[in-house]
Amino acid sequence: MLSYSPLGALILVPVSELLHAEFGSRLPGIQGVVYGLAIILVIIAMPQGIVWSIRDRFAKKTTRPQLPLVSESIAEAAKPAIGPALLQVRSLSKAFGGVKAAADVNLTVSRNEILGIIGPNGAGKTTLFNMLNGIVRPDTGKIIYGERNITGQRPNRICQLGVGRTFQVVRPFPRMTLTENVLVGALTGASNDEAARTAARAAIDRLGLSPLADIPAGELTNYELRLMELARALAPRPDLVLLDEPFAGLGSAEVDSLMTIIRRLRAEGLTIVIIEHTMQAMVRLVDRFVVLDHGIVIAEGAPEKVVNDPAVIRAYLGDKWVKNAVA
Repeated sequence: MLSYSPLGALILVPVSELLHAEFGSRLPGIQGVVYGLAIILVIIAMPQGIVWSIRDRFAKKTTRPQLPLVSESIAEAAKPAIGPALLQVRSLSKAFGGVKAAADVNLTVSRNEILGIIGPNGAGKTTLFNMLNGIVRPDTGKIIYGERNITGQRPNRICQLGVGRTFQVVRPFPRMTLTENVLVGALTGASNDEAARTAARAAIDRLGLSPLADIPAGELTNYELRLMELARALAPRPDLVLLDEPFAGLGSAEVDSLMTIIRRLRAEGLTIVIIEHTMQAMVRLVDRFVVLDHGIVIAEGAPEKVVNDPAVIRAYLGDKWVKNAVA
């Protein structure tokens, strides 16, 4: 706000004193009125502040590099063997008032697996993610990561133990560079600032974002922001990453590129759990589906099996579609 910056103080304090000296006896409190109007005008016309507005107006526009999409041939890698259980969810439940967002959910995520969690809107998918990374505390049940019970742990502690997370809506710091945004995530798992910078650079290089390292996040495309969000989750070097609708808002070519990157990350040893509504992409990407409906697991298995399950079709499309689908 105007009054909380040095420039605001330089403007408002002298004006306030001048108004008080000249008109205070005739118009008591006029300085407060002007002060309030100034704040309202700045909020409306320059919500980011005077300095940034002036800087944006007169800043030189530079030609920024274009990030190429990743093709399958470039990032093709052998699929690693599915390993032992890395994450186990046992009888996990959460209610908000009278609404059961999760009801006795049981699932297992194996090492080197890409697990897709799907279901209609309101099925409880994001609530499940929020419990897995500590944003929401479950009412009952357990979350076992490796051999450690992480149920109810704080998000930063779960991150330090090796669980990363992206979000459906990317919330960057738009005036900070891509590197600075990724550094925010790296600080969670780093012992000092230098270690955090090293981890941030490694995550940026890993996703091919180095050409954009010094570009403000506010200038990035949606696809680039998705990669930046993924780099921020990878910076603390997790073994498991939770991806919440990473394909949202992307074009088909960008979806294919991001799918290739996800496959490459799995080939490098990362275990991935993904929520997504883009079914055409999910059936090509994941090893296994878990389907939620009203907080309950209604199906689980290979993609080709799950997409033809009458219970899944009913949850997505209703009863009238089941007969035709099965026939």
